[in-house]
Amino acid sequence: MFVFAIAVVFKLCSIQFVQGDTYRALAEKRTVKEFEIPANRGNVYSVDGSLLATSIPKYDIRIDAVQPKDAVFEKYLGPLADSLSRYHGKSSSYYKNNIRKARKNRNRYFLLARNISYSDYIRFRNFPMLQLGAIKGGLIVEQTTRREHPMGEIAARSIGYERIDENNYATRVGIDGAFGEDYLRGKKGKRLKQKIGNGQWKPIADFDQIEPQDGYDVYTTIDVNIQDIAHHSLLGQLEKYEAEHGCVVVMDVKSGEIRAISNLARTSKGTYYERLNYAVGESHEPGSTFKVIAMMAALEDKVIDTSTIIDTQNGIKYFYGRTISDSHRGGYGKISAARTLEVSSNIGLATIIDDNYSNQPEKFLDRLAQWRLDKPLGVSIIGEGKPIIPRPGDRIWSRNALPSMAYGYNLSMTPLQTLAFYNAIANNGELVKPRFIKAVKSFDKDIEVFEKEVLVDKICSDETLSKIREILKNIVVRGTGSRMYSETFSMAGKTGTARTDYANFEEWKKDKKYISSFAGYFPVNNPKYSCIVVIHKPSTEVGYYGADVSGPVFKRIAQKIYIDTPVVDEVESVEFQDQTVENDFNTYYDKAQKYKELMPDVTGMAAMDAVTLLENLQVKVKVKLRGSGTVKRQSIQKHQKLEPNQTIELEAS
Repeated sequence: MFVFAIAVVFKLCSIQFVQGDTYRALAEKRTVKEFEIPANRGNVYSVDGSLLATSIPKYDIRIDAVQPKDAVFEKYLGPLADSLSRYHGKSSSYYKNNIRKARKNRNRYFLLARNISYSDYIRFRNFPMLQLGAIKGGLIVEQTTRREHPMGEIAARSIGYERIDENNYATRVGIDGAFGEDYLRGKKGKRLKQKIGNGQWKPIADFDQIEPQDGYDVYTTIDVNIQDIAHHSLLGQLEKYEAEHGCVVVMDVKSGEIRAISNLARTSKGTYYERLNYAVGESHEPGSTFKVIAMMAALEDKVIDTSTIIDTQNGIKYFYGRTISDSHRGGYGKISAARTLEVSSNIGLATIIDDNYSNQPEKFLDRLAQWRLDKPLGVSIIGEGKPIIPRPGDRIWSRNALPSMAYGYNLSMTPLQTLAFYNAIANNGELVKPRFIKAVKSFDKDIEVFEKEVLVDKICSDETLSKIREILKNIVVRGTGSRMYSETFSMAGKTGTARTDYANFEEWKKDKKYISSFAGYFPVNNPKYSCIVVIHKPSTEVGYYGADVSGPVFKRIAQKIYIDTPVVDEVESVEFQDQTVENDFNTYYDKAQKYKELMPDVTGMAAMDAVTLLENLQVKVKVKLRGSGTVKRQSIQKHQKLEPNQTIELEAS
């Protein structure tokens, strides 16, 4: 027994003093753990400071029912139950019994409220017992954040999100996703928690060991008014034509800043929502909107002029064993090159490009490459679609490739890439990169400012620009877009109607599918905005031509921007004085200083000035005004002494 006792003492001393640090570290590792505290994600704002995306903090409130001492527990249990009753609506005895039961069962993680707002969190911290904190009162607070979009589904896909799963795989969409890692995320904090059994962990203290640092705020180029106009204009047309999906982008001509971008897709129930960012990510055959680019190449290379006569024959022409036709029955016959674009003649553009480039296709393709049409724009949003412009030797190249490209087939571009080129036409030839972000800020401090980025200084000569802009104007005045023409505001642009899903042509003829589009800018003489509208697979029973389907969206956006967001001219000085206004003010001021208790002569004064003058006399009177404009008659003669609560009647006209 003595030897056994000695062995026990020796082992205890060995564990305590020799191996003590090792065992203590192991115990602490198993019972105390460092948890990451997510930082508040930065906000996303519109160009005018409206909130587009924000992180809302939410709180779970729990109590360690074992932590408070008996005297504290008994003193505050009743008042705490009363406070919980007022908050939740259940009886005070319900909470008193449950908390007492939790203490009896040694529940150190009893839930009091879940997913509450910050204001409610502050309210809970002032509840009896909980106001004593974590050590004396057993308060446990757990914070989470939830991303919300105050504008709802409008531009939701473009504003985007960043989601990270349990395997640390990140899904990044839109602006929120593109700028999440570098700016919006912030830095995580750390908090120690102790294991209390059943897989539950309780914070050791009611403060963080390392406080999280909030992310920076991102200020976008989106204008909420224009965004709302674009969204609802597109939505209405998609519903009318029962289209599969569509997109619209509005860009500021000079800066390349995106003022609005909307992408809507149809659900099985016939409603629409922002599913994918089609404007940025979806490459497709642009159809007739590409004819403008083909025409510009021919004009810039001086292989034709706008007055060159092109024979479009009777609406059907064969190119290397393949038929190309125009939508106009009987064809247009012999017309000028400018007119081929105004009426959107497939034969006309195919003839122009094939006649002048068939023996040297690289010359045409190099011109497109010079305009960067074969490269992505490099926009900040992740997932930009890649343009496809084939060259000789490529799998999709053939003798028919060049005439097909002339009217927008056998190549692919995204709507944003097409718009960037049209924007360059409006911007006197300067090709700028579309921008979604203006600045990254921490409160009012600029962290990074994004300036205009020029991709091509001048895409073509002023002569070519002048000619193509005149044609784009005439397309709306007397061409395929004539139904869009308005005398009250000017627009320029090109309609587009392209077949899609036509690989099996026989099947396509049974169920025809089209892509309808319109790209252009407004106003014509001093362009402020460029815009593209692309609608996929409208119901052919309702309509499918670009002028009918996409054109009205463009027109509605242009019209509403003119009405709702007029261009404001700068004035040279705010010190300008109108003599009439100045005289009226002096008359009002003199009478206000002179008449305190006597009735002034207010005839000839503006009615509202007269009312204001009388209501600010030292004697409190009642004023009744009939009519508006200038005071013609007053019920009390001037210079009469006024009595308190006396009624004065004024007649104005």
